[in-house]
Amino acid sequence: MQVSSLNEVKIYSLSCGKSLPEWLSDRKKRALQKKDVDVRRRIELIQDFEMPTVCTTIKVSKDGQYILATGTYKPRVRCYDTYQLSLKFERCLDSEVVTFETLSDDYSKIVFLHNDRYIEFHSQSGFYYKTRIPKFGRDFSYHYPSCDLYFVGASSEVYRLNLEQGRYLNPLQTDAAENNVCDINSVHGLFATGTIEGRVECWDPRTRGRVGLLDCALSSVTADSEINSLPTISALKFNGALTMAVGTSTGQVLLYDLRSDKPLLVKDHQYGLPIKSVHFQDSLDLILSADSRIIKMWNKNSGKIFTSLEPEHDINDVCLYPNSGMLLTANETPKMGIYYIPVLGPAPRWCSFLDNLTEELEENPESTVYDDYKFVTKKDLENLGLTHLIGSPFLRAYMHGFFMDIRLYHKVKLMVNPFAYEEYRKDKIRQKIEETRAQRVQLKKLPKVNKELALKLIEEEEEKQRSTWKKKVKSLPNILTDDRFKVMFENPDFQVDEESEEFRLLNPLVSKISEKRKKKLRLLEQQELREQEEEEEPEGKPSDAESSESSDDEKDWVEEVRKQRRLLQQEEKVKRQERLREDQQTVLKPQFYEIKAGEEFRSFKDSATKQKLLNKTLEDRLKLEAKNGTLSVADTTVGSKQLTFTLKRSEQQKKQQEAEKLHRQERKTLRRSAGHLKSRHRRGRPFH
Repeated sequence: MQVSSLNEVKIYSLSCGKSLPEWLSDRKKRALQKKDVDVRRRIELIQDFEMPTVCTTIKVSKDGQYILATGTYKPRVRCYDTYQLSLKFERCLDSEVVTFETLSDDYSKIVFLHNDRYIEFHSQSGFYYKTRIPKFGRDFSYHYPSCDLYFVGASSEVYRLNLEQGRYLNPLQTDAAENNVCDINSVHGLFATGTIEGRVECWDPRTRGRVGLLDCALSSVTADSEINSLPTISALKFNGALTMAVGTSTGQVLLYDLRSDKPLLVKDHQYGLPIKSVHFQDSLDLILSADSRIIKMWNKNSGKIFTSLEPEHDINDVCLYPNSGMLLTANETPKMGIYYIPVLGPAPRWCSFLDNLTEELEENPESTVYDDYKFVTKKDLENLGLTHLIGSPFLRAYMHGFFMDIRLYHKVKLMVNPFAYEEYRKDKIRQKIEETRAQRVQLKKLPKVNKELALKLIEEEEEKQRSTWKKKVKSLPNILTDDRFKVMFENPDFQVDEESEEFRLLNPLVSKISEKRKKKLRLLEQQELREQEEEEEPEGKPSDAESSESSDDEKDWVEEVRKQRRLLQQEEKVKRQERLREDQQTVLKPQFYEIKAGEEFRSFKDSATKQKLLNKTLEDRLKLEAKNGTLSVADTTVGSKQLTFTLKRSEQQKKQQEAEKLHRQERKTLRRSAGHLKSRHRRGRPFH
């Protein structure tokens, strides 16, 4: 639902949004509603409220239950039941309809005026009767007291068809060459017709004589208006017993009091287009006048604009729903317009939910943005040096800031910051450069640490994606995007040292894939430095050679292991020779050793044996300790190994342990002797 506001009058468009074609099935329509947000959010007040191509006229029945509309192509009339919010019936016609009228309160009696001079009568069941008038008709009106139909058209005569007698009566002879529109006053029955010469002739149906003549063409010319041709009467409407509104082909609306030949008010639409229709809104004393471009609502006493409505497509007809704020339009488009203006009146009884809907929308208003004004805050005014304009007509207070003219804002900003254009120009140039860069081949951004590992992971990910395209394989998380392994590509401590002994023994085979990866890595580094497009990679071997190499991987691996071992032995030999040279060159100096507290110096042999023991491998040390009895290794029932060992003690600790052992033995002997004496005393034996 689209909301527009002019002069603080809100207009809700209930027919905006996408219209679905008729040939779509219900299933496809439901599928579109699920996919498209615009289709799902639109408000379809009346189902299928549209025509195949164009809608020409639209009217509401007197009881307000039915909305009838005519359109093309093919020529047809559609009746909508407002109580059911759907289409009641559709009838196809032989030719296009100029205008129509409902003679009954509902749709049971309808009269159509066609563009081929035929008049067609329809009853509740369908087509009833068809007759013809001598000249092409443009409009007609029904006189209820006499049951006469008055037809005006491309003739000076006004044709009368009496529906009670079923025959034509004598026509009314006017002074005009042609008549465009006509209307009958519902209060006193005065018949008025608008001529091509810009005059309005009034006739009394009882005497069949002309009772008045108004020269509207002369009265429509004012000092401000520019007239290029003679104004003709294009719209005519009575209101009450004495008020009449006349619309001209040059875009003026004249308001008359029947007691005077001078207009009370002349309202110009300023578009120079013919007025299509005129309606009166009595509750607010408004007049609704419409041309093919705009619908204007203005006060009939002062002529002040109340609000206006400008649809996207040209307007053919306008209908004001009685005693409500709803407006219906027939446009040069398949969809018919439905507008709701709460200020004009409440929603009709059959769509009373619109009042609640609009109230909810008014409780949460959206911020209004104007094209010709700039919204500025108080801080912006301080930066521009315009705080002295607060309270003047140049600033209009709105919410937490002000609205100011966009031209004034640009002038002041240019004076405050004269280099703003240069900055804007530089920003535009930078944006253009970035756009051209985006069109280049995107380089793979590798991390600073472990580039080869990252490149390997990227290639593996691409291979997985290719395999998932062929087969539906569950994708696994990537290490590069996982936060748990982020430090591995950021911290230099995690850099893989490919020259280390462990890496060379664990990864002896440097395959040709890794060699290609290194070449690609070099190319990527060159591209990052030069900021040029990615060069083409050198062509590799054919797929047959690669497949033959993959079969000999095992032999290559053995050879590579031997080669790496030979290289490691040579490197160790070179290191030993270098150490010997350094030892020969160095001069030996006396070394002093510090004895730790609690240890006794015996000889240098113990320290030498200790040093030899430390230089031995763990396996040799374990065997030596097993011989000495300080270590024992046994197999368990489960199949694992059980290791038992005793700690070595120093001489001082051994002496201390022996003294403690003697002390414990002395205490045991004393306890035994004391116990023996107590037992003898209890038996009464004397001590010797």
